[in-house]
Amino acid sequence: MTENVVIDAAGVRLSGLLAGPADGPALVLLHGLGLGAADFAEVLPELAADRRVLALDLRGHGGSDRSDAYTLDLLRADVLAALDALGLERVDLLGHSLGGVVAYLLAGQHPEQVRRLVLEDVPAPHAREEEPAIRPDGPLAFDWELVPALRRELYTPPAEWTAALAAVAAPTLVIAGGPTSHLPQEQVAELAATVPDGRLHTVPVGHLVHEAAPAEFTRLVLGFLAEPAN
Repeated sequence: MTENVVIDAAGVRLSGLLAGPADGPALVLLHGLGLGAADFAEVLPELAADRRVLALDLRGHGGSDRSDAYTLDLLRADVLAALDALGLERVDLLGHSLGGVVAYLLAGQHPEQVRRLVLEDVPAPHAREEEPAIRPDGPLAFDWELVPALRRELYTPPAEWTAALAAVAAPTLVIAGGPTSHLPQEQVAELAATVPDGRLHTVPVGHLVHEAAPAEFTRLVLGFLAEPAN
């Protein structure tokens, strides 16, 4: 059974979906830009069969609080505060795209809190040419103001992001989307090589691997999380 939750993350209300046995090992899911916790609905039941899975709406997305400011560091701090609020001292962490950057920043700066890390189609932090952001018509399930704010960082990442990647202590699985992804796949491979204990697996279905190939995605993730510690 999946339940809706609202977490007070140091004064920022974060909404999310919680599923799986209460005594199962904790797995936290972080979505991509402009998406939300519900984006993992297809894979959530299988991931939560034996695990306590929390899919969060990041700040400005879904039912979470809007803000006057959006930075990757604020998003990282929100997730860390949510873990503290729930008493989760050590978790497995999975992030897609934007959520993957949040995940590796948290894992690099707080290695004691992340047991294993999964990064779905996340490139190494290199400057890239920013494409114009065009607001879709109609109501949005996220604050449009976060798009230009976060894209500025994503397309011109601070130097400390590379240091955070190199400081990740958790075994890390990087799942690449292959040639149909809009992200430079050589940079996804570079990210996997930068993490001290990283490995790369390509599922050539594009940027949304968990949506386009849910069975393959969950098989890879659950197999990786179940591996014995070295």
